[in-house]
Amino acid sequence: MSLAATPPPGIRVPDPIARWADQRGYSVDELIWLSEIGGITARLRRDDDHPTLYAKWVPYGDWTSDDAIDEAERLSWLSGRFPSPRMADFQDLDEGSLLVTVALRGDSAVSERWKREPATAVRAIAEGLGRLHSLDPSESLFGAPEWIGDQDDVDHPVIIHGDACAPNTILGEDGRFAGIVDVGRLGVGDRWADLAIASWSLEWNFGPGFEEEFFAAYGEAPDPDRIRRYRDLWER
Repeated sequence: MSLAATPPPGIRVPDPIARWADQRGYSVDELIWLSEIGGITARLRRDDDHPTLYAKWVPYGDWTSDDAIDEAERLSWLSGRFPSPRMADFQDLDEGSLLVTVALRGDSAVSERWKREPATAVRAIAEGLGRLHSLDPSESLFGAPEWIGDQDDVDHPVIIHGDACAPNTILGEDGRFAGIVDVGRLGVGDRWADLAIASWSLEWNFGPGFEEEFFAAYGEAPDPDRIRRYRDLWER
């Protein structure tokens, strides 16, 4: 399971992020996410008309993987096909990987604003997954995410996000779907892998009672057996 949280006070800005920002006239506005494997994402800003950026630093070590490399490969393929961040830079360094992307216009589905309007966020999450799943899977360069494994009865193979938790959907100012982020597990698989995790994450982020609205917005009735299967795989 991919977990992330707001960094606690006192977390230091990783040197590779600080160097990259300083060399280009950016400042670190805020540390946004701290992942369970030690990855840190920072928001970078400049005072002029330059776009806001996000810099993700993933150190190498016993617990880490090539997460940033995987995401860079997938973004380079996806960003011309689907609303997702555009890469500004990628550096594979001795101690880890640095991925810098241009911020999408909007806010995470779990921002304070959309937590106050959860029904709007839920519909946007469903809309985004529906649009992603409509892409042609034969064009994908990537297989199923590792956590899914081999499934011999895939309901409907599609391009899946692979980590379709609510925070990874971005909403525009109008409350409509604006894009997805954190696509390091994007690949081809059963749409129920995304639907099971996305619907599950609604309760984690907004409280109970939103699954029915999610599936109605997606346009599919829940499949309890497949939902249970993929949630079990996710927890391993």
